[in-house]
Amino acid sequence: MNVIRIRPVFLLAALLSVACESTPSVESAPDSAAKPQISFGDGEHNWIVVDGVRRDGATFTFPKARIDGNGWLVLHPFENGKPNGMIYSGATYIADGENEDVAVKVDEMPAAGDRYLVMLHRDVNENRTFDFVFVDEHHVEDRAVFEGTTMISHVFVAP
Repeated sequence: MNVIRIRPVFLLAALLSVACESTPSVESAPDSAAKPQISFGDGEHNWIVVDGVRRDGATFTFPKARIDGNGWLVLHPFENGKPNGMIYSGATYIADGENEDVAVKVDEMPAAGDRYLVMLHRDVNENRTFDFVFVDEHHVEDRAVFEGTTMISHVFVAP
């Protein structure tokens, strides 16, 4: 099994734990400007099509994904009702631009109804190896893709 487990709690895990919230929020502190909160979805230059995801055994195929720069389409499993950003179940390299029929094989056979978080990570060092190694308290080497405060990610249910 290729599941990578990291024990410390980092920002990515905290961000992923709120991925199921349907509406982004803005939080205000007294006497301060409103601070935008992280939202989840698509951006203008980076996106993932989850409508029409197909499954053949342990492989999910996404109709389209677009990334600005080379990177990875990554699946994080749900545990105890929340996405677990400390591990990933599968990752597939995708090239800069629009990619069609992107297949990601997960390590354990999914059941219909299992939930995952699919997201983009940038291949920062361009070595075509998914570097899911924490480099500080908040980031893995191949960082999650954001546009502004939007993390390019979606929750989807296995067909």
